[in-house]
Order: sequence, then C-alpha cells, then structure tokens
Amino acid sequence: MTAVTDQDNSNGSGSGGGKSDAEAPDRGADGRWDDGLIARRAAAAEAREAGEAAPRTPADDDEEPQVEAYVPSGGPLPPRLDALRELVGLSRARLDRDTLAEAGRVLDEAAARQRLSSRHTVIAVAGATGSGKSTLFNALAGAPISDTGLRRPTTSQPIACSWTDGAAGLLDRLAVPGRLRRRPHPGPATLDEALQGLVLVDLPDHDSAATEHRDQVDRVLALVDAVIWVVDPEKYADAALHERYLRPLAGHAEVTFVVLNQTDRLPGEAADLVLDDLRRLLDEDGIALGEHGEPGATVMSLSALTGDGVPELREMVGRFVQDRTAATRRLWADVDAAAARLRPVYVAEGRPGLGERARDEFTDRLAEAVGAAAAGQAAEREWRRNAGRACGTPWLRLWRWYENRGLPGSLDRMGQALTPPEEELTARQRVEQAVRIVADDAADGLPGPWAQAVREAAFNGAKGLSEALDELAVKAGAPGASKRGGRTETGHGAIAGTSPGAPRGGRPAKPPRPKWWPAAVLAQVSMTLLQIFGGLWLVGQIIGVLEPGLVTPALIMLAGVVGGPLVEWSCAAAIRGPARRYGQDAERRLREAAAGCGRARVLDPVAAELVRYREVRERYVTVTEFSTTGR
Repeated sequence: MTAVTDQDNSNGSGSGGGKSDAEAPDRGADGRWDDGLIARRAAAAEAREAGEAAPRTPADDDEEPQVEAYVPSGGPLPPRLDALRELVGLSRARLDRDTLAEAGRVLDEAAARQRLSSRHTVIAVAGATGSGKSTLFNALAGAPISDTGLRRPTTSQPIACSWTDGAAGLLDRLAVPGRLRRRPHPGPATLDEALQGLVLVDLPDHDSAATEHRDQVDRVLALVDAVIWVVDPEKYADAALHERYLRPLAGHAEVTFVVLNQTDRLPGEAADLVLDDLRRLLDEDGIALGEHGEPGATVMSLSALTGDGVPELREMVGRFVQDRTAATRRLWADVDAAAARLRPVYVAEGRPGLGERARDEFTDRLAEAVGAAAAGQAAEREWRRNAGRACGTPWLRLWRWYENRGLPGSLDRMGQALTPPEEELTARQRVEQAVRIVADDAADGLPGPWAQAVREAAFNGAKGLSEALDELAVKAGAPGASKRGGRTETGHGAIAGTSPGAPRGGRPAKPPRPKWWPAAVLAQVSMTLLQIFGGLWLVGQIIGVLEPGLVTPALIMLAGVVGGPLVEWSCAAAIRGPARRYGQDAERRLREAAAGCGRARVLDPVAAELVRYREVRERYVTVTEFSTTGR
C-alpha cells in the first residue's frame, strides 16, 4: 500500500518542491478520485440519496472554530507566561543574555504555538538506531510511510503523518518538507475517531553518526507537544539516551511515552524483567511514572513487528490526543524547566534586606568617621569658653588673652590647625569601610547578580561622599573646617553637621547666650567696681587725700576680690548642663547631616536595588507557583 500525501501542504514547503495532495491526488479504494471538493460533495450527495450519513471529511474539521486548548479562559498558564515575560523584561539590565536565553526561547515558542492549530497534537517518535521506531510509526499509521530495513540510518529527515487537515502550519514550524508529509492510508487507522487531530512525526536516530541528524532530533523535540521514546532490549539502558534526553526532560513526564519495543525477541518472562529494569532507570532519571492513576510518563512494552501491544498504545495515544491538553502540558513543563534554571539567580538564602540595625550601624560608623563625638565636645568647650569670657573676672580674662596671644601652641591656635594628611586619609578610609560593610550586609544572601548590583549601587553612590560631606562641614561652619586651594578640609577629617543660623564661609557660629548671662555680667562688673573703688579709697588714704580708716575700704575691696571668682564659679556651675546639652545637640546635628548625606548617596540606591529584586522575585514566585523559600 502507498501513503497519501497531506492535502494541507503548500507547493513551496520543504525541499524538493513536491506538490501537495490537492494537486496530486491518489485514487481511493474503489478507484475513484475522492480527494477533490466536487468529488467529496458528490460522495455526500450519494450517501444522502442512499439514506446513509455523509462521511466526515477533513474539510469539515477546518470549518470548526480553532480554540487554543492550552490557553483556557482563566487558566493558570497565561498568568505564568505573563509573569515570565515581565520577569525577563525586568531582569535584562541585571542578568546576562545567556542566563535569560532559555526563558526567552520558551516565550517565543509559546507565542508561536498559540498562533497555530489547537485541534492538533504533534507527537514525535524518537529512538536509537535499530530500535524499530520507524516500524512502530508505520504500525500506528497503518501504512509503510517510513522506510525500514537493515541499512542505517533508514530515516534521515523527519517524516510526518497527519490524520486531519489543518496541520500545515505546525509542520512548517517543524520544517518538515512538503514531500515528506503524509496521510494514513484509508483503513482502520484513518477512521479511528480517537486519532483525529494527531500529527505523528518520525525522527532520525538520536544516536546517528551524522551530526545533522542529531541536530534535527534536538530541534524537533523542542517543538513537539509530546514524544514517544522507542527503546529496544539491547539499548534501553544506553547512557546517551538517559543523560542527554530523558534526564534533562524529566519534568516533561506527562507528555512522554516510553515504549520497550521488540519484546518478541525476549523469551518467557524476560520482557517483564527488562520492563521493570527500564522503570527503575526512569525513576533514577527523575521521571515520574504514570502509575495508579497518577500523572507521569506512560511506560509499556510491545512488538511493532508482530503487532503485539500496538492497539493498546494506539488507544492510549487516542485518549491523549482527544484530551486536547498536550500543548498546555508541554508549555507548562517548559516553563517549569526554565524556572528551575533561573532559580539560582532569583532565590535568595534567608531574608536579605537592609534592616534598621544595619542602617543604624552605618550611621554610627559614618559618625565615627567624621568625628561627631569630637565635634560635640568641641562645641561644649566653646560654650564654656564663651561663658568664661563673659562671666570671668577681668584680670583672669586679661591673663588668658595674654597667654593665648603670646604662646604659639595655645588651644585656640591648635583648634584652628588643619587636620594632618594621615588623619584625613584615615577618616576617608573609615567612610569607605562603612560603605563596604553596609553593602555587604544588604547583599548578604542575595543571588550573585543581584548582590553584585547592590554592591555597585553602594560603591557608585559613595564616590565623592567624603567631599560632599566636607562641603557640608564648610557650609555649616564646623569648628576647624576651612577651604584651602579649592579643597575642603575639616578638623575631623571628613564632615561636620549643620547648626541653626550657621554662617557660610567656614566661620563658626557663636553659641547662644542664656538669659541670665547679662545679670551675671552685671554682677561681675559690680565686683570689679568694688575692687577698684576699694583700691582707690585705700590709695587716697595712703597719700593723705582721704581720712585714715583702713577697715571699710579693705572690706569693700575684699568683697570685690572674693565676689568676682565666686560669681565666675557660680556661672561655671550653672553652664555645665546647658553646655553639655549644646554639645549633644551639635553632635546630633552632625550625625543627622552625615546620615542624611549617606542615606541619599548610599542607602537609597541600595534600597532601590532591593526593591527591584523583590519585584522580580514576586514575578518568579508567580512563574513557579511555589514559595521561593519553600521549594
């Protein structure tokens, strides 16, 4: 018998330029031309006149609406594909092209399959050299479509057999030449309603010595809806089959048939023993076996040569085809496989992030690097110094003025000295260390690409951080901050805080005076006047201008001498609390300024990267339908 070529084939499909069946029809069993539209209508009219049901033709199938079975309304697959598409789009800037290549291929193939017929199920028959896959292909088709024999390889290109019309687009996608597209010969196989919609493809040998044959097998296996693996008793445990195909496609078990062929060569119970060993190997490959009603691969034994077991396989394939879910299952498994490959770049270990503790530690390290505590102490000393100048005795103030003016190493001059280069370098290193530590804390547990992105965001933001903070110190008028030669230098090597009313230009702001300072100044002036008055009185008595009487002027002068230090001591005791609070407030403002600059330049970019990672992780959870921490 000869096979009938598929009527769907176009003139230009494939190589060889063969004509389609519509242009080169064959005769039916009764010798009439029965594949033309007029002939089919005539046959239908004759059947109606004879009172019989009109035969169902392939053209009738084409009139039915083609609804994509693998994209049901409200089904779970479209959201997974949409999430995968969003996942790839959000990750292009963070992951390399090779990492996203498989996911992109799955999206492209899903879109291509959706545009084609959903009424057809494409099943490939694959196997090793001499396994009998072509014989099984012919047995299912009911005609010797594919060549069989001792010469190897007997199958050099994919050969397709379509039970119904409308599969031309699917075969074009598989790149099956038009001259190799067949229809089953009229007979039981053609009339089997369960096989309507089946597109069976016989592949070259996957272990062929010809490289182009293996490439064709790999290409077609990535596009078909299901595959029937044909193994024989000699090569069923072949490592090349299990390691290259079965094990990587373990997640596609629901669209996989594994057939042990040539059981007629096994004596007695040997076929059952070999089948059990095959099941064991498949289990080791991670392939779920469809036993006891559970989803998984179909495993069975048969003999394509004698026909033993072929009807059972045809029945299983028929149910599989009529279920109309093969494309859905295949795409679902493809998405699972792509998600499994992407897992290392999306699933974090633990709960990465930038917590409050890490933020506070970053602020503490930054404050330590800029000398916030020293700045607070300097502000406190400045407060006390101003109080001493305002409330101290004139003689002590005069002495301090003379001391500070006469000694080159005085405290005031030391306070205005610039920071040595070594100390400035140490402060810069402290800032860099603080950035490095917070970046490591934020990236801890993240997948490699996202951890690298977080560190890059932190280090890029830290560029110029020390200079920016130094500029803040100059604008704030921090003690010891100045500009020399266009470069900012601070007394603490990094930055200083802002203070209310701080003038620009590096001039420190004077601490505010309490309301009681005028009274203390007035009291000190009074004590000074008493000293002067008593002293003049005594001088007048000595030179004889005034009447003698040493007691009264001495007591007045003694009151001024004792009262001045007493007023100064009282003021010193009274300013301890305000001075301490002023220093703490200056330290707090300095910490806040450093924290604000560090947050804007380092913490916010790091937080943005973490938000981006959480967003893509949510998409990944939608793709996998599993929790990233529970899988």
